Amino acid sequence: MSNMPKKAKAWRVLLTTTSFQDTPGPHHQLLESTGWEVQTERGPLPEERMLELLGACDAVICGDDDYTAAVMDKGLPRLKIISKYGIGLDRIDLPAATERGVAVAYTPGVNHTTVAEHVFALMLGRMRNLVEEVNCTRTGEWKRITGNELCGKTLGIIGLGRIGGEVAVRAKAFGMKVLAQSVEWDKEFVERIGIRMMVDVERVLSEADIVTLHLPLTSDSRNLLNAERIAMMKSGALLINTARGELVDRDALVEALDSRRLAGYCADVLEEEPPPFDHPLLRHPGCYITPHIGSRTMENVERQARRAIENVAAYLGGHSDQAVLANARELKTSEAAQEQERG
Repeated sequence: MSNMPKKAKAWRVLLTTTSFQDTPGPHHQLLESTGWEVQTERGPLPEERMLELLGACDAVICGDDDYTAAVMDKGLPRLKIISKYGIGLDRIDLPAATERGVAVAYTPGVNHTTVAEHVFALMLGRMRNLVEEVNCTRTGEWKRITGNELCGKTLGIIGLGRIGGEVAVRAKAFGMKVLAQSVEWDKEFVERIGIRMMVDVERVLSEADIVTLHLPLTSDSRNLLNAERIAMMKSGALLINTARGELVDRDALVEALDSRRLAGYCADVLEEEPPPFDHPLLRHPGCYITPHIGSRTMENVERQARRAIENVAAYLGGHSDQAVLANARELKTSEAAQEQERG
């Protein structure tokens, strides 16, 4: 990498993402080659812990820690960049970061394959009762449960970005019909793959046998699937969520599962991670819950880690144009305004 900071510069970097730390691979050698002083913690970390850690760090490579305005204030004046290892920025107060001149980097375009594959791992597992069957054989039982095929089923995709698009490609390979609703989409891709775009979420919910969520968490999307919208879904539908737990109203979901209006809920995300022991979805017979591992493959960890390191290296090395920043334009506007005020 051409723009790595010189080893003579003792940048101090906090690393909190656990899959980066726990997965072997060349990203460890790459991080070591920077010459940075690296402090490791095991995230996701709450605001209280972040307030204890920041203040002596130039940069952070993070997962889903809480980066509030108070945390950033504690990091100043030394904190220069928060490098998200991943794409979800809902735990980072982006306006607060911009206001304080802190760059926020992320890693788009690296995890769409691995998350899409995880969607189908959940989908196939639930449709064919794989967890139940494996648990039976492990205890010496030979219990055969009749499952369902994917072929011929209608898949509804809410959010047709990179991940949603990869899910659509795989769905077509399984012989599924694909509906989608999205704020933006690639018209050429939609026509080539054969996706029927719907005007609103409600149409997707009412027609799909399986619904999968692929959109960011915002004030508008929080509890997108509330009791009213869940009631619009087909009786016996399957809901899959690998985006954010807060997209679904948990109480309404549990009620729909208890009444068997929904056949199942497969999720890689919860509204609280790690969840409390008594979280109602963990042991619900209609649920398959995995511990946020959708992007945790050997191949993707290396991709995400490399991109996260490169973003920090580029920014600290004075090459901000080579870092993938979520607030690049806003930072430039803010800097220009401050320069004008000084002038």
